[in-house]
Amino acid sequence: MDTTSTPTPDPGRAPAALTEDEWRARLTDEEYRVLRQAGTERAYTGEYWDTHTQGSYRCRACGAELFTSRTKFDSHCGWPSFWAPLAEDAVVYLHDRTLGMDRIEVRCASCNSHLGHVFEGEGYGTPTDQRFCINSISLTLVPDGD
Repeated sequence: MDTTSTPTPDPGRAPAALTEDEWRARLTDEEYRVLRQAGTERAYTGEYWDTHTQGSYRCRACGAELFTSRTKFDSHCGWPSFWAPLAEDAVVYLHDRTLGMDRIEVRCASCNSHLGHVFEGEGYGTPTDQRFCINSISLTLVPDGD
């Protein structure tokens, strides 16, 4: 599978209905580890953490539109940061108490893939006072005009 382009959904099969074996076949090992096993890529290593290209960010697993460059900001955390999803129903939230932390996990509403976490009240001065800290490997950037 070419992971540099947005996957084309199979019209006969909803992404959420894929088996874990089908996800493993569709995704690279690292994509699977982050998207399906809620892993995290290392800070400052992902392809979008410092990207300023205008466009929309889609789920790498299913192609659903999730974020836009208009809400992306530089939080200096090493991952792409957004102050809001494209639409509130594009993502779902789960309480995450793993690794001894108390966080809110962000998942794709279309395929339930792990994207990252959302944090509030950190003083970034964003319109929502939120920072969606998202793994680059969970996203595909579609530049405006493409």
